Amino acid sequence: MKPRLFVLTDIGNEPDDQMSLTRLLLYSNEIDIEGIAATTSVWQRDKVSPEIAARVIDGYAAVVSRLRDHASGWPDPDRLRARVHRGNAGYGLAAIDTGHPSPAAIALLGAARSDTKQPLWVAGWGGMATLAEALMLARKTLAPAQVDAIVAQMRVYAISDQDDAGPWLRREFPGLFTIVSPSGPDGGDYAHATWTGISGDRYYRNGEGADFSEVDNDWLDRNVRAKGPLGALYPRYMFIMEGDTPSFLGLISNGLNVPGEPGWGGWGGRYVLRKPAGESRPVWTQGGDSFMRTTSADTVNGHTSDQATIWRWRNAFQNDFAARMDWTIQPFAKANHPPQPRLAGLDDPVQPLSAYTTVKTRTGARWTLDARPSSDPDGDSLDFRWFTYDEAGFTGTAPPAQIRIDHGGSPRMTFTVAQRCAPAWLPLVPCPMTNSVHLILAVTDRGTPRLTRYRRIIVEVSDD
Repeated sequence: MKPRLFVLTDIGNEPDDQMSLTRLLLYSNEIDIEGIAATTSVWQRDKVSPEIAARVIDGYAAVVSRLRDHASGWPDPDRLRARVHRGNAGYGLAAIDTGHPSPAAIALLGAARSDTKQPLWVAGWGGMATLAEALMLARKTLAPAQVDAIVAQMRVYAISDQDDAGPWLRREFPGLFTIVSPSGPDGGDYAHATWTGISGDRYYRNGEGADFSEVDNDWLDRNVRAKGPLGALYPRYMFIMEGDTPSFLGLISNGLNVPGEPGWGGWGGRYVLRKPAGESRPVWTQGGDSFMRTTSADTVNGHTSDQATIWRWRNAFQNDFAARMDWTIQPFAKANHPPQPRLAGLDDPVQPLSAYTTVKTRTGARWTLDARPSSDPDGDSLDFRWFTYDEAGFTGTAPPAQIRIDHGGSPRMTFTVAQRCAPAWLPLVPCPMTNSVHLILAVTDRGTPRLTRYRRIIVEVSDD
């Protein structure tokens, strides 16, 4: 089933929200956009601009017939227009009046009360006061058990704290699943945040090891802005490209992303569950135990940072964006489409793929995995890369299991379970009786632009 998403955006404050919305609409066949609320933030305190969101949807309306040549599931533009809502045009908690709730808060509460079992993701691109307003309204009008059920249904990914509502929500609703890098609302902490790995290398000077060439304005001019009526609505950035996009990148069905598992990593970054200083309870956030190497940072090509958990995938998600922009102006035969990884003996050749596959094994065991059933809808040749994502799922005190990969650049590879735990930097670290490591298959086609899809295999090792 499609992930459900409700966006809270201070669109109009600066160009990046409009940029992120353009990309989001290109994935609206895979993500069910339940609502787009125009909100305030510390950067835009006294107005909301839903008309900008409506204008971007008009651009989508001009290309949706072409998009339908490439994939199914695209929503009707009128349905999207009806889901754009006006939030409170005042700043933060002080502007909330549950006696006169905003249309955005009413719509958000309605989406959260849906009978579906699918979680509702709430993406905080600006201030979070609309979510606070919706939950205040729920407390006022519903029984406590109903409020608890609504909170349990929600998944929040906030792009730092851009008003005073985020810290309040985390205190008042301890059951609210939250991904956030807690911060002051003035932007002074943004450079440390994981989400800046989308493109913050130059502005925040925090992207050592990242390649900026695919997020600069020259690349965006060629691959986005020059492509049709929707691309023409993609503005030039003021500070960074699409700072809000990580909030939904992890919802895209690419074989790597597993929504609801922020510790596993993917296009939207990787986080750890911990209680930051000053917070009332654990959230999915940054940091961790550096002594035991249980942290939110990834090491990529010798560079270790939280931002690397996003920029390590930059070539893949930018090429994917460029290909979808091609879909808005080209027929199927003249555009590229992502490959379809399949594993012989593990994946049903007809049924949809599961989010991941678990293999249970023992130390010393030798496995062969065969991705030759993989295919490409355009008939392109495929390249294969097998690698371990050692940081993924690493929430304990011991290092991951260690496997040795042979023929890691071939569709058919062999791995040997070398140790239940890889050697620890500290010799006294105990090894659990059952341990695991995440094995990733990346399949990349040779079309233009080159597109990548993945399979995640969790290798679970024990000696029993």
